[in-house]
Amino acid sequence: MPFPAARRILRRYWAPLRRWLGWLTGGSWKRVLAAVALMGALAGVGGLTLVSLGLVPISASSGHWTATGWVLHYAMRRAVSTQSMGITVPPLDDPALVLKGAGHYHTGCLACHGGPGQERSLIVQQMTPEPPFLPPRIERWEPQELFWIVKNGVKFTAMPAWLAQKRDDEVWAVVAFLQAMPSMSPERYTQLALGGRADQPAKPVTPDHLRPLQDPLGPVLANCNRCHAEDGGGRGEGAFPRLAGQSEAYLLGALQAYASGKRHSGIMQPIAAGLEPDVLEALAQHYAELPPISRTDAPEPLPDSLARGLSLAERGVRERGIPSCVHCHGPKEGPRNPMYPNIAGQYAAYLKLQLELFTTGKRGGTEYAHIMHSAAQQLTPEQMQALADYYASLPAEETAALGKPALTLNRREPIRTEPSAQDSSPPQQR
Repeated sequence: MPFPAARRILRRYWAPLRRWLGWLTGGSWKRVLAAVALMGALAGVGGLTLVSLGLVPISASSGHWTATGWVLHYAMRRAVSTQSMGITVPPLDDPALVLKGAGHYHTGCLACHGGPGQERSLIVQQMTPEPPFLPPRIERWEPQELFWIVKNGVKFTAMPAWLAQKRDDEVWAVVAFLQAMPSMSPERYTQLALGGRADQPAKPVTPDHLRPLQDPLGPVLANCNRCHAEDGGGRGEGAFPRLAGQSEAYLLGALQAYASGKRHSGIMQPIAAGLEPDVLEALAQHYAELPPISRTDAPEPLPDSLARGLSLAERGVRERGIPSCVHCHGPKEGPRNPMYPNIAGQYAAYLKLQLELFTTGKRGGTEYAHIMHSAAQQLTPEQMQALADYYASLPAEETAALGKPALTLNRREPIRTEPSAQDSSPPQQR
């Protein structure tokens, strides 16, 4: 509005406004405060009466008034923007991080938010507020804001908080995938989230109870294979661990720890907690019976790193209270506790992440987890990397269960070591 026109309007209405304010106040601001208090009390009584009579429109089918929806969304945007300040964003361009996020997104987020070539469920479109279709809207949010939303959830919506609040690494994996999603093709989404080839259309997602029941474990395995691969060798460079050839006792213990929440994971706990005990046992038996397999496309570690890893694995660092690794995790002759995992041939990135989680007390696990919490706390980041590189360089058959053949695909040659006298010494105290 032009400035002269605004001045004319003010001159026209200013005098009547002053007379009205003078009448209202009666020359005293106490009268104004009393009037405001009275109106507030009347509004409160009116609101309580409306609620008590059951006349508040709470039905999702009625939706929100436009003004109500705007106010709620504005409040949410401002709260997220303010409360996400100070969050440091790590690098999010790691393909393994995007792959891990894609696996969980398909399981936990797709029904409400859709994806490339994937529509939202018709059911969630009848919710109030309606969950947004995310692919075209992600770019409106900063990475730290997405992290805050995924980790903390949003009140008065269907957006839950992350189940394992200690696992920021999992939340960042989801954020990495969300950042990549706006430019992602449906074929690429299928490849990441379902483990299928880009030239194969995605199969429709249907509830398990509508699938054929000839093999009750079939639908569960199909879901597991999306991340851990059909041969149990894991997908991605450390996004998901190798399960094939692990001991049945270890696998069952891990699944039970996930289900009970003793091993912290917002990705695995909802899956494991939803399975019956006999299904958990069948899954553990299935992966334990697969031949050990190891593969990697990671760059060759430096020889110095492998040598340091070998020394740490065989001897530890006695003066710092770091025990050797071979007594529990091999490679060595003789029996080992089946509750300890076989880590030879495991992905280096996965091994290093587990050591970091043990160090910070964020991993949890079975009744043996406290041993690793104690041992890992004395390791430096460089020592963690060296140990991870060393064990990843070993072929899986080095610690495979007795009698199981081992299969090695696309592996670099492992380093060769002479038997150490330490191997025959008694285990160190932890």
